[in-house]
Amino acid sequence: MGYLKEYKWFVVLIILLTLMSTLLELLLPTLMANVVDIGIVNGDISYILSTGGVMIGISILAILITITVIFLAAKVGQGFGKMVRRDLFVHVQNFSLESFNKIGTASLITRTTNDIKQIQDVLNMMLQMMTRAPLMLIGGIILAVTREATLSLIFLVALPVLVLSIFLIARKAIPLFTTLQKRTDRLNLVIRESLTGVRVIRAFNRVEDEKERFSEANEAYRDTGIKVNRILAALFPVLMIIMNFTNIAIVWFGAIRIDQGAMQVGNMMAFLQYAMMILMSLVMLSITFIMIPRAQASAKRVNEVLQLKGTIADPEGEEVDTGQRGHVQFNDVTYRHAGAEKPAIQNISFQAKPGETTAIIGSTGAGKSTLIQLILRFYDPESGTILVDGVNTKEMTQKLLRQKIGYVPQKAALFNGTIAENIRYGKADAKDEEVLEALEIAQATDFVNEKKDGIHSILQQSGGNLSGGQKQRLSIARALIRKPEIYIFDDSFSALDYKTDAKLRKALKEKINDATMIYVGQRITTVKDADQILVLDHGDLVGIGTHEQLLTDNRVYQEIVESQQTEEGHHG
Repeated sequence: MGYLKEYKWFVVLIILLTLMSTLLELLLPTLMANVVDIGIVNGDISYILSTGGVMIGISILAILITITVIFLAAKVGQGFGKMVRRDLFVHVQNFSLESFNKIGTASLITRTTNDIKQIQDVLNMMLQMMTRAPLMLIGGIILAVTREATLSLIFLVALPVLVLSIFLIARKAIPLFTTLQKRTDRLNLVIRESLTGVRVIRAFNRVEDEKERFSEANEAYRDTGIKVNRILAALFPVLMIIMNFTNIAIVWFGAIRIDQGAMQVGNMMAFLQYAMMILMSLVMLSITFIMIPRAQASAKRVNEVLQLKGTIADPEGEEVDTGQRGHVQFNDVTYRHAGAEKPAIQNISFQAKPGETTAIIGSTGAGKSTLIQLILRFYDPESGTILVDGVNTKEMTQKLLRQKIGYVPQKAALFNGTIAENIRYGKADAKDEEVLEALEIAQATDFVNEKKDGIHSILQQSGGNLSGGQKQRLSIARALIRKPEIYIFDDSFSALDYKTDAKLRKALKEKINDATMIYVGQRITTVKDADQILVLDHGDLVGIGTHEQLLTDNRVYQEIVESQQTEEGHHG
């Protein structure tokens, strides 16, 4: 509710206007009673016309006020939704990867769209009904009792029956709202997976299985939806029956009282209208009360994300400048993924210096990518320290740290837009010449030039119209254009053939000689020219040195070389 602070004057205005329109509506039955009891009974035509005119005026005014209230409530509801969505999005952008994995992409999408919309709709409804319904209920009861106290005893039966019916229906429906949101999550997850994994699904002939999986999620969602709506559908018939029986009772007992001369016809008509107003306001309240838990279920899910700490916080205070550029130092670093028994890397210490190339090699699952992600501070180490330019990464803002780094991920992530826009993601104000130069070093010029619009060619979502190697080269060009102090290549040459790989490394060596280069590689050819090679095995650093040193005295490195030797033979 803190988000409504910005709109407090709107809310105050909505309440005041609602108060006015409700009072005007409550006045109408009294005027109508006067038309019948004074005008019609006495045959006073001018009184009928003048009071009728006043009633028309009041009705028009009430309609105009109601339109204004609906407009203002929509403005507040939409504005509120926009603010929550923005904050949620910004908050999620700052998550550590652990927090990200905790909730999952599909659920985060549902929470940012569907859940916030539920809250927004209910807020909109509350602003329109929450003031109006109680006012009408209280005002209606007061006016009905003052008009005809004896007839009002009918309410003593009608209201408890109505309240009880609403309570029983709400008690059944409310728990199902939470279930419905979970089913939405599941449906989103299945759709997302089957769309992003469409190639794998077809390759393994799993289209039927996916249809089955989708049908399950879809039907579960449908069944819960039907269940909720069935319960809510019972509400209106029940309310209509109670209201109609109340009407019958009023006319019945009213007729007896008119017959006894204890009451006028106009009074009974006014009383009938007040009774309808009272019951209708109860219905409005009940709908709001049933919708609130739905919004509550959604609000809880949104809050869960907002309260989840990013676990990676920027430090307070001044940035320290040590005058170093491109130094990376690990001191006894250990990191364990959430819920893992064994650390992903343990007691790692090494230094990477400017102008030098550090390569990291090891079998799958040795902890190579984890080590890289720790430098980028996607995670914080469990113990030990990581220094970049002599400063602990925890004491540096994430923005400053990442400005120093050009990162090429293992899986090239490209965005919808032109090739140039994708490259400029590394440096927003880069000129076309810089883009072309980066593409040249990344060995991407040939295939970009083959495209009709060159660097202004449009890429499909996640680069669907490129091969794996082309995506990798664009991803490399994006890191190069930054001209950072530290380059990190996380197995970024895996999709390139040997020839392109060699050309690319040669170009990198020639053009970039003052920065720190950190490679993660699988191939010996990629790493053997490095100034120092780190050999990782099951999270331990088992060797550090040049290719020649490691060949003579490192068993793990020798095994990797031997396993690739046969392959090398084929490439001559």
